[in-house]
Amino acid sequence: MSQTHEFQAEVKQVLDIVIHSLYTDREIFIRELVSNAADAMEKMRLTQLTENDVFDAASTLEVTITADEAARTLTIADHGIGMTRAELVENLGTIAHSGSKAFAAALKNAGKQNDASLIGQFGVGFYSAFMVADKVEVHTHSWRNDGEHLVWTSDGSTSYTIDESADQARGCKIILHLKEDAAEFAKTHRVKQILEKYSNFVSFPVILDGERVNTVEAIWLKSKDGITDEQYTEFYRFASHSFDDPSYRLHFQAESPIAINALLFTPTQNMESYGMGQMEPGVGLYCKKVLIDPKPKKLLPEWMRFVRGVIDSEDLPLNISRESMQDSALVRKLGDVVAKRLLKHLDKEAIEDPKKYNAFYKDFSRFFKEGIATDHTNRDAIAKLLRFESSMTEAGETVSLTDYVKRMKEGQTTIYYQVATSRSTIESGPYVAAFKEKGFEVLYMFEHIDEYVISSLHKFEEKDLKSVNAPDIDLGDATGEGESLPEADATILCDWIKERLATEVETVRTSKRLVGSPALVLTPEGEMSPQIRQMMKAMGKDGDMPGNKVIFELNPRHQLIRNLAKLQKTDAETAGLITEQILDNALLSAGLLDEPQRIIERTQKLMEKLSS
Repeated sequence: MSQTHEFQAEVKQVLDIVIHSLYTDREIFIRELVSNAADAMEKMRLTQLTENDVFDAASTLEVTITADEAARTLTIADHGIGMTRAELVENLGTIAHSGSKAFAAALKNAGKQNDASLIGQFGVGFYSAFMVADKVEVHTHSWRNDGEHLVWTSDGSTSYTIDESADQARGCKIILHLKEDAAEFAKTHRVKQILEKYSNFVSFPVILDGERVNTVEAIWLKSKDGITDEQYTEFYRFASHSFDDPSYRLHFQAESPIAINALLFTPTQNMESYGMGQMEPGVGLYCKKVLIDPKPKKLLPEWMRFVRGVIDSEDLPLNISRESMQDSALVRKLGDVVAKRLLKHLDKEAIEDPKKYNAFYKDFSRFFKEGIATDHTNRDAIAKLLRFESSMTEAGETVSLTDYVKRMKEGQTTIYYQVATSRSTIESGPYVAAFKEKGFEVLYMFEHIDEYVISSLHKFEEKDLKSVNAPDIDLGDATGEGESLPEADATILCDWIKERLATEVETVRTSKRLVGSPALVLTPEGEMSPQIRQMMKAMGKDGDMPGNKVIFELNPRHQLIRNLAKLQKTDAETAGLITEQILDNALLSAGLLDEPQRIIERTQKLMEKLSS
């Protein structure tokens, strides 16, 4: 018996919004209909456990999809629980299950008529079919033996009809008569592409034109004990579209404070280091094995973009299109929990196998340093993963900040470091010798970004981090060899140098920290550090940088300084050239010499004097 029904007014409103403004990508309709089919079959699977009298009991629980390019149709069929005549009306035409009344009320209360962001938990994904179809048929038979063979038909405008449909199998068969501008969805390769993107982990087989599409198992929902290393690697390569092996993996389930099933991998190769641009986020967000977002940008911290894998949470309240999360605070909590678990896992791995971690860190250190500068929430945990060479390690060997703190001298409250281009530059320079002589370990940092990273970190385990060339460091009296220049003579020399080099130095003073070197320069408090200046210069922004006056420290025990004090009294011109050369040597060591060619010119003058 044929029946024609008018859609309720609220349903018409929902249809209009779904068709014209809700979904950003029309391809989403396939995901919605396949998800509905899987839900119907899951209900059928549970029903079969309690009911013996089931219609078409031998039918296989699978989703069958047929694309007919010539007829411009797409058919999606399942052998799920099916619907009775009353359920067709209830589910597809009235407010009872679509939730359209609540949706309309939400719109009215908000004073808006087309705000799709207000839609939530209304279960009307079926209506997305009308984005691409000008006619939709739903052929169905309930799981009950006394059910009817029915077909629900509508163009999605004002009404629908329910007729009898002979020989219908249990479940639903949805036939979409596609619009002209949606003809692509009748092409097998296009449908397969969409299925592989969104529905690859549906629990039941998805068959497209005779070929199973979802062949990869959702192993993140399985127990770790039942998964081999080979299966993990295979899944990593599938999920990340990579060919390398994962370096680390984290597979965990949690129920509190939010239900989570997560499987995360870190790659072996850092593609950003190959000049291929910034990676996109690589952890897909799923809800009950259905893809919500393949590259969610705000789920994990941006610096974790090298991580690959899956996060699945059944607690996510999704909007009608499954395209955005209803509760952003919940999503942030989900990301926070996973990020903290991953950091804790990497710290554990680094302690258990330092050699493996150092190899990994060598390629991915930039991400962790970016995290220190940008991820305030996890900064302390990220800091534990940093690694540096130091004055107490051999070349190539590294130490963590945690290990540094453990072997600090009694009474030491500061972590010392120096940033330079190489280990040899640091150890041949004037800054670390006094620290080594007094038994203070110094961390060696070789990237310009390290200065910014450390200034962002500021402290580690309540210990200040301070550069060895900070102007306020006091290591006590120097213990270097050699008789010191008398204090009166040192004051005269410093005053004379300050007057001669007034445009370049802010202060000239004797130093307690120098051992073996005649002089060094320090950046005054509040001035731009050498490393930051070099970063600005590399970015082409050095034109705006102010001139950098320095603190010039002299070693009163060094023979060159003692001889200079005598020469200044007898040959001020030559003493002046030598003083300028000592300053430039110190500036060069500090990375602050902007005009190295002047050394050549001055050397020429000194050689002329010596040869005359």
